[in-house]
Amino acid sequence: MADNLQITLKNHSMLYIDCEPGISAELSEHFSFYVPGYKFMLPYKRKVWDGKIRLFNRLTNELNSGLYLKLKDFCMNRGYTMTMKESDEYGLPNVKNPINHMELMKYISNLGLPWEIRDYQYDAVAYGTINKKAVLQSPTGSGKSLIIYTLLRWYLDNHDQNVLVVVPTTSLVEQMFNDFKSYGFNSDNECHIIYSGKDKHTDKRVIISTWQSIYKLGKDWFEQFGCVFGDECHGFKAKSLSSIMNKCTEAEYRYGTTGTLDGTQVNRLVLTGLFGPVKKVITTKDLQENDTLAKLKIFVLMLKYSEEVRKEFGERTYQEELDFLVSNEWRNKFITNLATTQEGNTLVLFQYVEKHGKVLYDMIDNKAECKVFYVSGETDTTDREAIRGIVEKQKKSIIIASLGTFSTGINIKNLHNIIFASPSKSQIRVLQSIGRGLRKSDNGKDTKLYDIGDDLHWKNRTNFTLKHCAERTKIYDKEQFEYKLYPIEVK
Repeated sequence: MADNLQITLKNHSMLYIDCEPGISAELSEHFSFYVPGYKFMLPYKRKVWDGKIRLFNRLTNELNSGLYLKLKDFCMNRGYTMTMKESDEYGLPNVKNPINHMELMKYISNLGLPWEIRDYQYDAVAYGTINKKAVLQSPTGSGKSLIIYTLLRWYLDNHDQNVLVVVPTTSLVEQMFNDFKSYGFNSDNECHIIYSGKDKHTDKRVIISTWQSIYKLGKDWFEQFGCVFGDECHGFKAKSLSSIMNKCTEAEYRYGTTGTLDGTQVNRLVLTGLFGPVKKVITTKDLQENDTLAKLKIFVLMLKYSEEVRKEFGERTYQEELDFLVSNEWRNKFITNLATTQEGNTLVLFQYVEKHGKVLYDMIDNKAECKVFYVSGETDTTDREAIRGIVEKQKKSIIIASLGTFSTGINIKNLHNIIFASPSKSQIRVLQSIGRGLRKSDNGKDTKLYDIGDDLHWKNRTNFTLKHCAERTKIYDKEQFEYKLYPIEVK
């Protein structure tokens, strides 16, 4: 028994591992990771926590079922024997579906989709159908909702249990509902949506909900689902996502979708445990090269402040620097002129509602000779959807939107220009924001991204937002996006 691990599928969320205490300790350390920023957290400072999250529970000997393959690697690398004990109710872990590709392609063809499914989308659907669990990594504009819909329809037609689709925002609830409808699904009769106090109970087989609306519900509510989707799963809070997925003990089929995993709030290991192995579907570069997505032109506009301003700026905190930038009259006028002189539809993304968003809206609305829309967390979900629909039909309009509402998942099909009015170094936000404008527009023109940087350095002192701009250019390099730097003197 010393070098043997006996694995049982306790339920579709958890594996039970029977092993010696020494191996249990190894598992606990192996399946662990440091929480970003743990050194600044109170429990760590008080020395009651080492800053790590451990996915293997030594008290219950449980490990998330999606980590089965990583557990297999763990045993192989250490020379341990891994044996399976079949569960009467749940069978064996990692059992795959024997799929006939000709039959699957015929099934998809009979769905009557409004357009033919692309090769990479079919590969994602086939992978998900065969493996039952996966994190499908595919960039904005690749048709993730169509992949979700196809997998969802296959499950509904081949199984009796219900389906849960979890998304991070209320806007995405409505968008997913409408996307399914556009693919030919009877969403009104088949889908129930949950957010902002809506009824949690329904006879419909498909529930689309924000994670915030359901993560506190009891385990019995989640037992109705045999299939769960976590759309934009990188944006969920780790504890809340784990709470939802671990309560879905009867969900044999579980899929996470995301555009990127690097630097995410939810660690890659957590996502793998909850949903399964990561499957990279396609890259943004591939989609641009095959003319699925628009080409991207990035203009890094480096605002160079005067020597006097930079010298006096001093060692300010990050918050003080942001306050200086968003209240800078010259900078806001520059953004206003930039937004109002663009051709086509323009998205201006900001971070602070009162201090920056509303100020920019007033300035741009007073100068623009086109429709100007404002969107923040205060804007009703139905109004956001209405604005999105209106802009898609416009030849020239401007949306001033907060990063929180329009950087993730929102689909605008006719967007030509994006302006980063607020600095950010988050890879997720940068790539998701870029994705807003990569869908092919009506006129077929390239998408323009204006990335505003702020140079307030003095001698060896580098300001925060200048560092953040450098981080964004590293992201562009990594994604193989071409960009040019334009220095602009601040007067």
